[in-house]
Parts: sequence; C-alpha cells; structure tokens
Amino acid sequence: QVQLVESGGGLVQAGGSLRLSCAASGNIFSINAMAWYRQAPGKSRDMVAIIIRGGSTNYADSVKGRFTISADFGKNTVYLQMNSLKPEDTGVYFCNLGQGGRTYWGEGTLVTVSS
Repeated sequence: QVQLVESGGGLVQAGGSLRLSCAASGNIFSINAMAWYRQAPGKSRDMVAIIIRGGSTNYADSVKGRFTISADFGKNTVYLQMNSLKPEDTGVYFCNLGQGGRTYWGEGTLVTVSS
C-alpha cells in the first residue's frame, strides 16, 4: 500500500503564491511519475502538472508560466510552486503517483484564491 499526504494549501489573495508538498510512504519501490490534479467545485478532476522520473515535465495550458512542479524521487516527495494565483485556480489539489502500473491518490489539500 502507498500513502500520499499533501500539505501547503490555504487561502491566498489573487496574485499571491503557495507551495504545495506531497510526501509518499509505504510500499515505494520505483516511482514512474508524480503529478498534481485539481478539482474545482462542481467540475472534474483535471491534471495540472506532471513530472516523470528523469525530470521531464508537462503542464496544463492554464498554469504554464505560473506553476512549477519539482520532485525529489529519492525522498518520494513532489512539490508544486504556484505563483500569480488567480481565483480560477481555486480547488482541491490532489497528489498522484504512478508506480508499477498502478496509480495512487492523496486526499487533497484545498486552495482558495480570493479576488
């Protein structure tokens, strides 16, 4: 079993910054990728950013240039630096881990951006 614990969410004004962290524990043997997803109220859960073991990254168009994903695969931790936040960035942010053909999810951390 794999456990993911997110932290760093909160309330921030538009234009502000937050840094999310996600630590994985449990049966970790070879992580393929880690990612952040976002679910806004009443909407689907969509990928925000992903980082592949080896370092390549990909971002949703809506966050390119504002968000940066990074990871320490040795420590099984992934981060999401969020700058220039907008009200439309509001939502629950979920950490996602891929390993051995399986996907694991954290319980999420709430980010609220006020206008």
